[in-house]
Amino acid sequence: MERDFDFEIVMGLEVHVELHTKSKIFCGCTTEFGGDQNTHVCPVCLGLPGVLPVLNKQVVDYAMKAGLALNCEIAEFSKFDRKNYFYPDLPKAYQVSQYDLPIAKDGYLDIEVGGNPKRIGITRVHMEEDAGKLVHGGAANLAGAEYSMADYNRTGVPLIEIVSEPDIRSIEEAVAYLERLKAILEYTEVSDCKMEQGSLRCDANVSLRPWGQKEFGTKAELKNMNSFKALQRALEYEVERQAEILRDGGKILQETRMWDEAKGMTISLRSKEEAHDYRYFPEPDLVPLVISREWVDRVKATLPEMPHVRKERLVHTYGLPAYDAGIITGSKAMADYFDSACKAFGVDTPSGVEADDKAKERAKQISNYMMGELTRLLNASEFGYLNSPVTPENLVGLLQLLEAGTISTKIAKTVFEDMFATGKPAKAIVEEKGLVQISDEGAIASIVRDILTANPSVVADFKAGKEKAMGFLVGQAMKATKGKANPGLVNKLLKEELEKL
Repeated sequence: MERDFDFEIVMGLEVHVELHTKSKIFCGCTTEFGGDQNTHVCPVCLGLPGVLPVLNKQVVDYAMKAGLALNCEIAEFSKFDRKNYFYPDLPKAYQVSQYDLPIAKDGYLDIEVGGNPKRIGITRVHMEEDAGKLVHGGAANLAGAEYSMADYNRTGVPLIEIVSEPDIRSIEEAVAYLERLKAILEYTEVSDCKMEQGSLRCDANVSLRPWGQKEFGTKAELKNMNSFKALQRALEYEVERQAEILRDGGKILQETRMWDEAKGMTISLRSKEEAHDYRYFPEPDLVPLVISREWVDRVKATLPEMPHVRKERLVHTYGLPAYDAGIITGSKAMADYFDSACKAFGVDTPSGVEADDKAKERAKQISNYMMGELTRLLNASEFGYLNSPVTPENLVGLLQLLEAGTISTKIAKTVFEDMFATGKPAKAIVEEKGLVQISDEGAIASIVRDILTANPSVVADFKAGKEKAMGFLVGQAMKATKGKANPGLVNKLLKEELEKL
């Protein structure tokens, strides 16, 4: 990081990830999002007297899978603990979590910012149950609420918490870390990572210190950042807030602060608790978790191709620019779409084998449409790559019409928008609207001669060396054919006819 700021930023992120299981961590209640308040509950997740929790094995598998994807060591022996605190959204007045013996630890995640690679350490990955949710009345947040009601549907939903080392030194690194982490979790399919539904929630520990100082400064924990934009804005505000205090000779308080999106600022919630304040002790109703090496190996065998590996494959196999490959593989849904389109176009190439020039050209055409027109239309709609109205096969159908010269590039853009609006294949739209490209040389030659006859002054300009004149003549030919003429053929015939004059 360049020293363009008075202090060095030191940050670590704590990311809570809702696991994509059908039932909760210790009971059979559904984890489905939504539903009427307090309808996805039972005596176990409500913590009623006399009930006992039963650990969901799928939660353990997913926690291990995430830990392995983050290069962590999987513990052969771990246990659950009670984290005791009183808050209305916690019906038992304690949360079942993991404290001193988590399921995974000592991992890392590699990021890249401004072309510079960096490794961020992962302290630990541990399992825990989610708390409920408070519904505030009279205001959008707790600060201005007139009253609050508790919805316990989310109580007991399985989470993993991923805690990074304080290795992050800039806001750009923090965003890059969360983006890479989200991609890895999506690829492993342990979570749907829907930040708008709370499936991925990020807290940040932020402190500043003078350049050259080894000791960390006093940190503030930021909560309520439910999007990448919110993360960036909250960190920008908090860094400047702390810097102003330090510049004035003040001291930073160790506290928990909430990001208020509407006000664009962080607000103090409470003084930051230390671990001993939670009075952790082993969960007496759950036996310790013993994981065999065979179990770990079975989970490891289910790991998919990771984003960075997939990116390298796209670069080396198809010759895509690193930027294109990075964008495509940043989302599993987008990367899967690309691979499906390559298969439909007949250019699906095994990893480690370099594609031929024709396959590379087709792969780049797929990439161009995905990163351009398709992403533009998806961003302006409620759709995503998982449910795109234009399927990979239909995109390839359009590219095949282009390759065959059946339609022009200009017409292809119009057809593509119709495909997105209707879900129809390109061939059907072209036939319905009579958009087949005119490639008949005789028909185009006749149109070209008529245009030259009707524009003697433009012909004179061309003869005088004015290059813009050719562009005008080409435009007139395309206009006369309603964009259907083969542009290459129009240019060729225009040059031939002009040479005769």
